[in-house]
Amino acid sequence: MAAVSPAAVGARAGIARSSVYTYFDSAESMIAAVVEDALPRAEVELRAATEASADPAGRIDAYLRTAIDLAARGAHRTAAVLARADLPEPCRARLAELHASQREPLREAIRELGVEDADLVTGLLDGVLAAAMVAVQAGGQKAEIQEQVLRFVHAGLPGLSARQVQRQAPRTGSEL
Repeated sequence: MAAVSPAAVGARAGIARSSVYTYFDSAESMIAAVVEDALPRAEVELRAATEASADPAGRIDAYLRTAIDLAARGAHRTAAVLARADLPEPCRARLAELHASQREPLREAIRELGVEDADLVTGLLDGVLAAAMVAVQAGGQKAEIQEQVLRFVHAGLPGLSARQVQRQAPRTGSEL
């Protein structure tokens, strides 16, 4: 995070340091802008995917598939870097708020399944997704990882254990 400065950003953007101040008053405000840009775009995709299914089990599957797809496209890298960074407290709080909002469609679907502690289960699934994202970034096959995650989740969540994982046709490079 020390590398984020008006001078460094100006040099990278090809503008004078003083011009950066036209848009941002500090390095912290630049970081805050990145936070505000990165997470809401992913949330839109996650919500659209989950809303396309009528039942909670389908919404959970759609959320998990979409989250892994986003990882395969690199959409969560910014948030991952920011989560590890030494951010000012207001940025850290906003990042946590946006991440919680992003998880809400998953939490709602888990509640609808009748899971008693939806907050805990949502957190556990966050860990599963984090491992899946690492696997995708390490070069694993997205479709295979999605299938493994769904099998794992179906085996552990009441209301999903009898549900078969449905294979999806592989996407073409232009759809990724």
